[in-house]
Amino acid sequence: MQTFSLSGTLPTGTTGPAPAMQAWLPNEADRNGAAIIIFPGGGYAKHAEHEGKGYAEYFVARGYACFVAIYRVTPDVHPAMLEDALAAVYAVRSRAAELGIDPDKIGVMGSSAGGHLAAHCLTASGTYSADLPLAPNFGILCYPVISMLGEHRHTGSAHNLHGGEPTPEQVAATSPELLASPQTPPCFIWHTREDQGVPSMNSLLFAQALERAGVSYELHIYKEGPHGLGLNTEYDWGGACTKWLGKILA
Repeated sequence: MQTFSLSGTLPTGTTGPAPAMQAWLPNEADRNGAAIIIFPGGGYAKHAEHEGKGYAEYFVARGYACFVAIYRVTPDVHPAMLEDALAAVYAVRSRAAELGIDPDKIGVMGSSAGGHLAAHCLTASGTYSADLPLAPNFGILCYPVISMLGEHRHTGSAHNLHGGEPTPEQVAATSPELLASPQTPPCFIWHTREDQGVPSMNSLLFAQALERAGVSYELHIYKEGPHGLGLNTEYDWGGACTKWLGKILA
């Protein structure tokens, strides 16, 4: 495992520790040229380790270069988290040749609040900078927080992201289902109906937004399972995701 600092990659103005990425790189003979940047969940209050390292080890064994981004959380507030996510995309793309990565095959992945960050990265990168290549090429969302409004939002994530109850303007700027467009990259999404922490309606809302925008996606809603499953092999979502990646990256 290697560690890369994101400090100075984008003008974030942070006064805290430099955001970093932990990297898992496949052997040269095994790599397929694609990269996955992983955002662990944790309600924008912490980083859930099982939603980072476990994914990285799974996908690096299948030829993907994997990077777990240690992005800022509370007491920092939006847009700090999005800045760190986009900095991660930019950092990997800037070093693509060195790392044996195709700069057009860099995706983002996240679980729970990390899924919100990944979805936000997919839908808001174009509004942040028109001059830097910040947009990911695909997304993988695992039981994601999506909406910042309505009965299905995750209140803790919303409050931590905004430092309190978000204003209507903040809601509009940080709800990926409101930001999806024809330019949004393709996405793989999975959730469970029994998830009481983050209702599966979050994934359905985002899938509906992608459908309206004409964006390619694959959605799996499994019947059983609590929130925060991580790399759960009972439903083999990882196998389904690997097949999907093989199709979109061919």
